[in-house]
Amino acid sequence: MSTDFQAGRVALGSRLRELRTEAGLNGRGLAERLGWQPSKVSRLETGKQTATVDDLEAWANAAGADGEAADLKSRLRGLESQQRSWRRQLSTGHRGVQEKYVAEYRATATVRGYEATVIPGLFQTPDYARHLLIHNADLMGSPRDTDAAVNARMKRQEVLYEAGRRFHVLLWEGALHALVCPRDVMAAQLDRLAGLIGLSSVSLGVLPLGAPIALTPKHGFWIFDDRRVIVEIISTELQLESDDDVALYRRVWDRLNNGAVYGSQAHRLIGRARGSLNPL
Repeated sequence: MSTDFQAGRVALGSRLRELRTEAGLNGRGLAERLGWQPSKVSRLETGKQTATVDDLEAWANAAGADGEAADLKSRLRGLESQQRSWRRQLSTGHRGVQEKYVAEYRATATVRGYEATVIPGLFQTPDYARHLLIHNADLMGSPRDTDAAVNARMKRQEVLYEAGRRFHVLLWEGALHALVCPRDVMAAQLDRLAGLIGLSSVSLGVLPLGAPIALTPKHGFWIFDDRRVIVEIISTELQLESDDDVALYRRVWDRLNNGAVYGSQAHRLIGRARGSLNPL
């Protein structure tokens, strides 16, 4: 769990405690009014459990502070904007998430991204994207709206051809060899990637295996106009907006970029991965 998220949850818990004490109630008394176990009141007040909207409305009502419910829910929305469960986001399928990213990219002029294990959605072919989305739906147990999700992901790629946008993207070389799809699909994906080199809006760097690096590659991340960082981990999407977080991820990107190759050298690495797909 991110430090910012936990700090926000503790702050929300402190506000809940204030409302309880202002109502002249101890923890057990509030729990009795709500029909909860006292341990739940304690977990919410200490930031060890995230409240739901219903929890906050019930708390405000039990404390005689209905007018505070809107503020409490606003604080909760702030937490959820920083850490959003994939299971919840994908509860109705992948299409909505893809459309959200279409809007995000269209509101951004300069994007810096890094991926260690996968070709980025901005550069994916429909077939490559389809295999990834099916794998993820199986993993998360989410509805399969694969065709609609693929179409939305392809819609996102229109920003590559819009004037005034720049995409500075780094790939760990291992992503070129990760067979998350059949060999013919991967071959077409690598051809697509090679074709993007030289596109005016795209700066594509590859971090070679064996290149001297100042830090280990870790997870992928995306920086939007140096104002927001989006990090996708297996269970959760993190959105980091503090100046310190953005500056830290920018430094990481810059250090990875120092070891990357571009142009013809990047093209050769992609070609080498493409050649490895040929049958022996």
